[in-house]
Amino acid sequence: MHTPVNHPARPIHRAIGGLTGLYLVVFGVLGIITSAGNEILAQDDTRVLGQGTNLGFSLLSVLIGLVVLVGTALGRNIDVAINQWLAYSLMVIGLGGLAFIRTDANIFNFSVVTVMVVLSISLVLLVIGMYGKVGTDEEAEAFQKARLVL
Repeated sequence: MHTPVNHPARPIHRAIGGLTGLYLVVFGVLGIITSAGNEILAQDDTRVLGQGTNLGFSLLSVLIGLVVLVGTALGRNIDVAINQWLAYSLMVIGLGGLAFIRTDANIFNFSVVTVMVVLSISLVLLVIGMYGKVGTDEEAEAFQKARLVL
């Protein structure tokens, strides 16, 4: 799969990536505070920012958010790889959460709103990962030539 190189909106995409990571950290910290004292994978009515969560998913959100923020800070196409892999991982988590939402296998205490937010975040990370690649002028020119052929 060929992705654009040196896209003009790359700074905006990096900012959006940083904001996405920040949202995940804030959500996770609020979830940790709200679900403190509960079991890690509790299935109760704990809600943070309108989303179902528990201590386990809150800790995972903080971890993923910090990884996104570190990748955004490092740049140099490290953020591209991190964002793409985390996007695919969040898609699996979100779809798994949707599949098990009304069962005892709902280990992250997902609600429908949580699934929608997780899948939206995964799509945002995927798009910014696809359009955030930096390369040499020769790579950018080769991409433009290949694009014109299609």
